[in-house]
Amino acid sequence: MDRRSNVPEERSAENGSRAQVPSEPSSGAPGQATGGRRLALDVHGQLRDMILSGELPPGSALLQAEMARQLGVSRTPMREAFRLLQEEGLIDAQPDQRARVRAVDPEDLDGVYGARIMLETLAVSVTAKTLRAEDLERMSEALQRMQELAGSDQLDEWHAAHKEFHRVATQSVAPHLQRMIASLGEHAERYIRLAQLGVPSSWARAHAEHEALLETLRLKDPAEAARVIARHLARTALNVLADIAPEYEPAATRTALGIAGNGQS
Repeated sequence: MDRRSNVPEERSAENGSRAQVPSEPSSGAPGQATGGRRLALDVHGQLRDMILSGELPPGSALLQAEMARQLGVSRTPMREAFRLLQEEGLIDAQPDQRARVRAVDPEDLDGVYGARIMLETLAVSVTAKTLRAEDLERMSEALQRMQELAGSDQLDEWHAAHKEFHRVATQSVAPHLQRMIASLGEHAERYIRLAQLGVPSSWARAHAEHEALLETLRLKDPAEAARVIARHLARTALNVLADIAPEYEPAATRTALGIAGNGQS
């Protein structure tokens, strides 16, 4: 299946079809540091969306000057946006070399999901013992939004609800572990979108798995919650790998599943 068949064609600054981000504050303006940082984050968000949606496909060359013109900003926020994208693993950018959108890497996917399985099973197990009624209600509301948005063209809204669901399910661990889990979740978003595009039936399966996780948390069953989240994460990784690199053996994902999910796939 061609995962880019429904991706909009690249839009250029010349035809004016892409809304420009706000201009940077002028030198010496009050709140310049805050405004400059905010602008860099806005530019980063636009470029990130273009990469995750496939508008900037793997291997695409990215020129800072060209992208700055396209988005109507200076080179300063563009440099910061490129740095953030490189930290997320979405682009490769070496000194004196043209930056490129990073290709989908089976080893990276395997490592990310191996780590997610281990950390999120720990976090879910801890959280299962402490969730309050209002926490479960927030998860239920997020799950309802996900169901309403599944398969629509509002993918960003679906992913926002998805992040909230997983955030509440893992909220009771220490802040530094929460940050690690959130970072891995951000990194994994590209692969989740590939699963949604490559395996249309994944919407219904994912919803059933999220419902199962919510039910185990209502029952305050840490062991079963750990098994559910481990199998859920592993299935996403294995589906994407089967689509993009069927010859790759996902040792990290399968090993983590064996440990955290008691060997059940």
